[in-house]
Amino acid sequence: MTQSTVAATAPPAAPAVKPPGQWREALRIFCRNPSAVFGFFLLLAIVAIAVLGPMLMEADPFELVAPPMDPPGSEFAILGSDYLGRDVLTGLIFGGRATLLVGVVAALLSVFIGVVVGALAGYYGGWVDEALMRITEFFQVLPALLFAMVLVTLFSPTLWTISIAIGVVSWTGTARLARGEFLRLKQLDYILAERVIGASSGRIIWKVILPNAVAPLIVSATLAVGTAILFEAGLSFLGLGDPNMMSWGLMIGNSRPYILTAWWAVTLPGVAIFLTVLAVSLIGDGLNDAFNPRLRERA
Repeated sequence: MTQSTVAATAPPAAPAVKPPGQWREALRIFCRNPSAVFGFFLLLAIVAIAVLGPMLMEADPFELVAPPMDPPGSEFAILGSDYLGRDVLTGLIFGGRATLLVGVVAALLSVFIGVVVGALAGYYGGWVDEALMRITEFFQVLPALLFAMVLVTLFSPTLWTISIAIGVVSWTGTARLARGEFLRLKQLDYILAERVIGASSGRIIWKVILPNAVAPLIVSATLAVGTAILFEAGLSFLGLGDPNMMSWGLMIGNSRPYILTAWWAVTLPGVAIFLTVLAVSLIGDGLNDAFNPRLRERA
């Protein structure tokens, strides 16, 4: 029987997307993981404060409201003031929005680049795979922080340039993960059936294979948020943060010369970054356990 005959007689192959039951099972396993649930509610609280706090407070994080380096518990600033007299509590609330925005935007850009590169490399193979993997290795061996510093310096430090710079230097891990998933899935029977009935490569890549590879990519995207937040803090610590937008990294970078005399101005933003990255890591670990059948016993 010829291929054209098979294509004419065979019914259209439905994409083997995970049935709803598997997603419910993953959710059940995630909810039974105490550390993952704790991370979820911790992150939810941080996001709520960062989003709703500036709406409820009529304050300016750059306003001088207290004597310089006023310690916590004073009548002017509950959590103290920095070296200029700015309220640390107001800076934490307003700075959370900018820090989380950088983390989310940079993570989305990183995942987008990584998925596109990994999907094309894994699906087509051959010289396409070789070329894209050499590009990936080139970015992988570059000092990520140094490369991000160069990009931010060239295009001036704003929240958007910082987010783009972080996304551009941190996509390689996602690309390799996506490539591995596409190499595995493209050999399965339902993919071969799609080819037999004449489905285009674009449909197979984005509508058939990608939905079935989304679980590990979700885990990668979650962890990328924490990495981006740490990147932003590192850039701000080195003086490459957006000076017009308050962020936790900017608070640490501005007050670092006074860490011995005004420790609270550096420590409290650092604790906020630590708790946020901890929450994201716990959620990512819980998602990994929930979506990976080999690790479900750990949940």
